[in-house]
Amino acid sequence: MSEKLISVTLTQQHDYRFDIRFDDNMPVLTSDEPAPLGTGLGPSPVQLLCAAVGNCLSDSLMFALRKFKQAPEPLRCEVQAEVGRNAEGRMRVLNMVATLHLGVPAAQLEQLERVLGQFEGFCTVTQSVGQGIPIQVRVLDGDGRMLTA
Repeated sequence: MSEKLISVTLTQQHDYRFDIRFDDNMPVLTSDEPAPLGTGLGPSPVQLLCAAVGNCLSDSLMFALRKFKQAPEPLRCEVQAEVGRNAEGRMRVLNMVATLHLGVPAAQLEQLERVLGQFEGFCTVTQSVGQGIPIQVRVLDGDGRMLTA
């Protein structure tokens, strides 16, 4: 049984450009396909998917660290999606790689090993998307040292 229903409304503006309304209190977001289909006046659906995965991972990592009163700021997350053709020749997101960058060296954060072992499991979007698209998550500390791979 669901706990919550999330709803968005997309309204076509021109060709592949849509205004996306989340609710009355949020600004409208415009999405668009890049040329030659659209004009690239907003993020594409694949970019929005990458943003959703990266945002959820960043939120989950931040929440897990703050639970232990840690300050990893500023966090940064880069998400790359490989787009290619599946066995039927249709364009698909084949896989994704999310790289989270902590704003401080790992030595400054307590309970980091515990946090890194758990935070992905609490990420609603990444766990859901990951059921259909392989997602690799990496975390680097503020010195650029790889903490997970």
